[in-house]
Amino acid sequence: MGKKIRESFKEIVFACCGLITMVMGIQMAIATSNALALMLALLVGGALSFLLKTENRILALGDCLDKATGSAGTQNFAKGFLTASVLFCPGAMSVVGSIQAGTTGEMTTILIKSVINGCMAVFFASVYGIGVMFSFLFILVYQGFFSLAGSWLQPLLGEVGIAELSAEGGVLLLMIGFGLLKIREFKTANFLPALIFAPLLAIPVSRIV
Repeated sequence: MGKKIRESFKEIVFACCGLITMVMGIQMAIATSNALALMLALLVGGALSFLLKTENRILALGDCLDKATGSAGTQNFAKGFLTASVLFCPGAMSVVGSIQAGTTGEMTTILIKSVINGCMAVFFASVYGIGVMFSFLFILVYQGFFSLAGSWLQPLLGEVGIAELSAEGGVLLLMIGFGLLKIREFKTANFLPALIFAPLLAIPVSRIV
């Protein structure tokens, strides 16, 4: 359907998605209880990804999927795959919902999140194409991990760890929002490891500061 949508309308879609993503990012980021831990996790995660060339590897995976599906030549495939993957995974609903589903069988949170993400995926697919659909691979690994390992991760992370992970995800959403609004392009995937360092640094940094 995206091919039939005028470029002028696509700009409206980008604006709507960008603004909503910014709102979601701000709401999540300001929930942090320790801005220093948030910044350190971003710095450490960014430095690690710079060395590992995370974004380049994810985009390369997107290009491989593009060719495998026979849609080669659609320049937006890899970008749609990356943007949707980063957009749909960070956040407390992903972590808490997955843990609840894996430990107690309570599906309400994760189903609500699925509906929200599904609606956003329709808009993103109209612009980026089929690459958005393949974000399910990233979501499967991310949410599947928290579902399967939830029983021992929940007490390990605690409320503080989950809150900081969500706040760091909010920062990543802000980066995506800036890109969608064409304010500034960030290599968002290069900061994905920050999601790991945020809950790990939250408690030790809070004891120091």
